[in-house]
Amino acid sequence: MTRSMLRKIASLPGIALLSILLVYASGSAMAQSAPFTGLTGSWTGAGTISLSDGSKERLRCKATYQVSGGERRLLQSLRCASDSYRFDLNSDVVSQHGTIAGSWSEASRGISGSIAGRESGGSISAVVDAPGFSANLSLSTRGDRQSFSISSEGDIRNVTINMNRI
Repeated sequence: MTRSMLRKIASLPGIALLSILLVYASGSAMAQSAPFTGLTGSWTGAGTISLSDGSKERLRCKATYQVSGGERRLLQSLRCASDSYRFDLNSDVVSQHGTIAGSWSEASRGISGSIAGRESGGSISAVVDAPGFSANLSLSTRGDRQSFSISSEGDIRNVTINMNRI
């Protein structure tokens, strides 16, 4: 770069133009990096459920994800069963600028509530709430592998699931 070019860039209009270009470029990159990219489809796996009485059981699980809205909306259906336990979790989540919010329901117990948290780089960290229930949820996806966990102070203390895309 020549000195005259550096002077132009260093001038106030040059700095303003450079700032606008950087904001535009970073906004375009963020718009292309949709939060739920790669989740669409069916997943299957296994894990464990830990209950408040100290018992643990192995789980078998299947998840289905539908992504829409420019890959900013996620519909999840997660069904898991053990020898004596079953849950059927559905969620509808929207992402805006790294923040997620939405609703969830668990059909076998007839409960529903809200979900709120953050997403970044294939990971979701959120809190799910319902009357008399609150839990922390995390979901991490790397290629065709996914880890899912829920922890709470209720009857269900911890659920961990590792899944693969099918």
